[in-house]
Amino acid sequence: MKTPIPFYLEKILNSVHDEDGGEVADYIPELAEANPDQLGVALCSVTGHLYSAGDAENRFTIQSISKPFVYALALQELGLNDVREVVGLEPSGQAFNELSLAKDHRPVNPMINAGAIVVNQLINGVDSTVEDRVERIRSYMSKLAGREVDVDKRLCDSELEHAERNLSLAHMLRSYGIIQDDAHDAVLSYTSQCALSVDVRDLAVMSATLANGGRQPVTGEKILDADVCRLTLAVMSSCGMYDGAGRWMAEVGIPAKSGVAGGLIGTLPGQLGVATLSPRLDEQGNSVRGTSIFQKLSSDMGLHLMSTDNRFGVYPVRSVDEDDETAIIRLQGHINFTATEAILHELEERQFSGKRLALDFSQVSGLHKVGRRMLKEGLRRLREGGNDVALVDDNGVVTDRAMSDGTVLPLADKEDYVIAGEEV
Repeated sequence: MKTPIPFYLEKILNSVHDEDGGEVADYIPELAEANPDQLGVALCSVTGHLYSAGDAENRFTIQSISKPFVYALALQELGLNDVREVVGLEPSGQAFNELSLAKDHRPVNPMINAGAIVVNQLINGVDSTVEDRVERIRSYMSKLAGREVDVDKRLCDSELEHAERNLSLAHMLRSYGIIQDDAHDAVLSYTSQCALSVDVRDLAVMSATLANGGRQPVTGEKILDADVCRLTLAVMSSCGMYDGAGRWMAEVGIPAKSGVAGGLIGTLPGQLGVATLSPRLDEQGNSVRGTSIFQKLSSDMGLHLMSTDNRFGVYPVRSVDEDDETAIIRLQGHINFTATEAILHELEERQFSGKRLALDFSQVSGLHKVGRRMLKEGLRRLREGGNDVALVDDNGVVTDRAMSDGTVLPLADKEDYVIAGEEV
């Protein structure tokens, strides 16, 4: 069986494919050359399972999506108190490139350009050279992605040729003593950070690392402390989408960050990281189709952070018993999107070729609609692959057993299954 999750992602991409609102960022020549029709999505669970659809391997520059990750690095290196001395935590209510300073001349948060320039200057120590600071950030981002990422030199040079606004921010910050570096060096370092080349699969894994308390879910490497991830996600939730952050959290409910190259990430604590690519931007500088994708994911898959649904608190596959002919998979807990993903992954990995299968729902407390839909699709595929599939569901948890091909999943009793000569 192949898990249906990539199919769902493809379906979501198809649903937004014809949306043509917004414009490609044109204030930097290299960004203006982006193909506006690019469209990709990737999702990575905290269990390290990565799924993608569309233009998922197309490279683009990370831009402002780098801000929460570099902020997390600064917190990891220095701690909250030292970082808070130079940058605040409050939403600005202004565009990303405005000079938003508190009364003490600190930038109001690390997600706007002024705040991001300040945070960049903290990395590797205030006395670091530009080269060493950029390498520290590049190496750290590579660990988050699970592969080497590099600075797009051509894009970086193009941005530096049109960096008057950021240079003015850096000069102002230096005049107040918030940064110590020469303004040009500060902007060079920050622009290099923004010019790192990534794809949506990289970003989904990086986002999932924040969701996973700082442990990279694919490599298993512990990169950030859990408290650092919590603080970073809190700032993303209130400031990540600039002056549209309030509406975003109300409608989508996933801590997020956008970039002017068309990237958009979201991190759902304890569950997953999501990333999209679509270069056409709205007036706030956020990807139009990326926003639509996140709205659909949040609504259809029950991913809103403020949802009152039960969470996937325990691993949903309690046990699996099988012999050469039969297998029974015992499930537990509340089955939402994240739990269903884990179940489908388990079914895919075990490859129950030609066996009689039963999914036991006796210890399942609830089943989200998307979980039910995904499980039915997975079981339909197993049946098409030659498996005899049924449900053990004495409590009636699965309220709708009709599958996409018009057939109905049958019910069974545990007594109908014998494994290794013993009833289960």
